[in-house]
Amino acid sequence: MIREGHENVEFFYGAEVEHTPAYGNYTLFVVGLQAIEDIAEALTCGNEPVDHIYFGANMSFPNPTVNDNTIWSPWETMIKFFLDKEYLCTLDVDNTSAEGLIESGLCEYNNFIPMISVKLPYLQQLGYNATIKLDDKDFDATNPGVWCHSLHDLKNRNNFTNWSKYTKDKIK
Repeated sequence: MIREGHENVEFFYGAEVEHTPAYGNYTLFVVGLQAIEDIAEALTCGNEPVDHIYFGANMSFPNPTVNDNTIWSPWETMIKFFLDKEYLCTLDVDNTSAEGLIESGLCEYNNFIPMISVKLPYLQQLGYNATIKLDDKDFDATNPGVWCHSLHDLKNRNNFTNWSKYTKDKIK
């Protein structure tokens, strides 16, 4: 992800601006896979106490296939350590990694927020009738059916975060 001021950044701090259960919480944002000791130290370096850790910040999660244990395992170990310490933790993954995320066991934690990122460029140009379908990987495979939502209705201003809100964080 190209983000001005975030070149070669491992950690940064700020309020969670995305409309999740952690909205407004003072957050440590973790870019890429980091050592647990380094994250623990970073938790003490912010301007206020951190109660939320956002992993995979700046689109840094590699989005592996379902059973790619060489990638999933170190991320699980890193995140579970802080979940077990009762931090509220988010992992930002691409929707293509949702099945692997489920298999990771992270979703079993009540203090875990799976942030499923669905890239949809130019969505304003799709028109009023555009529909988002939450589908299954095949017919009647894992879900009881499908959910269809009007894209227009999903674009509710109460759920919108303008890009300018992402400029208020502080680099470690």
